[in-house]
Amino acid sequence: MRSEQSHSADVGLEVPDSVISTLTEMLPAVSERVVGAVVDGVPSYAGALAGEMREAIEQAVQLALAGFLRLAGAGPGGDPGTPMQASVHGAYSLGRGEARSGRSMDALLAAYRVGARVAWQDMSAAAVDAGLDASTLARFAELVFAYIDSLSAASVAGHAEELAVEGRVRERRRERLAGALLDGRDEATVRKLADRADWSPPETLTAVVLPAERVSAVTAQLGAGCLRAEDESEQEPAVAVLLVPDADGPGRVHLLRILAGRPAYVGPVRPWLAAATSYNRALRAHELGLARREPVDTEEHLAALVAFADPSAHADLRAAVLEPLADLPPATADRLAETLRSWLLQQGRRDAVAAQLHVHPQTVRYRMGQIRELYGERLSDPDVVRDLVIGLGVSRR
Repeated sequence: MRSEQSHSADVGLEVPDSVISTLTEMLPAVSERVVGAVVDGVPSYAGALAGEMREAIEQAVQLALAGFLRLAGAGPGGDPGTPMQASVHGAYSLGRGEARSGRSMDALLAAYRVGARVAWQDMSAAAVDAGLDASTLARFAELVFAYIDSLSAASVAGHAEELAVEGRVRERRRERLAGALLDGRDEATVRKLADRADWSPPETLTAVVLPAERVSAVTAQLGAGCLRAEDESEQEPAVAVLLVPDADGPGRVHLLRILAGRPAYVGPVRPWLAAATSYNRALRAHELGLARREPVDTEEHLAALVAFADPSAHADLRAAVLEPLADLPPATADRLAETLRSWLLQQGRRDAVAAQLHVHPQTVRYRMGQIRELYGERLSDPDVVRDLVIGLGVSRR
């Protein structure tokens, strides 16, 4: 909170005790007029200050004005610390209360301006009637508005602090909500956490897994409804998870555009209560290192995700289908495996295979002759062809 200041010594103000006493007696009436002027002059308070609330605000205004009079009466050699401390603390608390009520500082600062004007009108008139001379009155006015500045600054600080606290609390609650969604918690629990986090469930959620240090630059573009959670899988470097509302159709195009150039993995669109399935797929793509380009849209890698669901099983399948090449020199075996893979994927179109491998069609003919000798009738067995396609035909990159 802003440090407390006094301007009485600066201006050399010395208000007679008789004037202070006169002004103190009129504080209840001044406070009532101030609150009435605020209600009439600041639309945000038109329906907010009524009944017990109005009485409480009038009492607060009276205490603030009393603090000012104690400050004014302290004189050049007095200690302004105590009156300023109480008033500034009250103004700070008022700012926090305004933030909790959902009002901006604009309304409160307007109220300070209106209140200062009305209080000055009443108190200056009474001070003149009580015998305060013009020179002292001018310095008195300077102290009034310096005092209001101090209270305004304290309220601004309180308002900002409350918003920051609320923001941190809301962020923690939303992180807990995101964690519950990723854990697949039951609907009743998740809805309760959503209510506490002031988060309205969308129709769908899409999980995005990306490096933790890249999150801040992305979330600012994804809107307030985006949830964030830290990944618990002990990935290195650390990754974070975003749950993006309603990112289907054009929304997915927009999401991928925001993520352009970043090493992110985007899961499928799922009903919001099933967000864990979107996360699991995005995380699996990250673990497999599927990355033809960034970001990775897992919808474009479904075959790889299926084929590599059990990496050890896929490795065993690949070794089994390549067993006829096992006795060949490694370089020869690799060339024939590459040719067989292309042959299967190009459905036997020799020219297409040659173009893909950057070789002459006659080279393709020669290699396929070798392959047929090694595999024999197995190349006509649908089950063998299926295993070959799965074992050779899916690439991670």
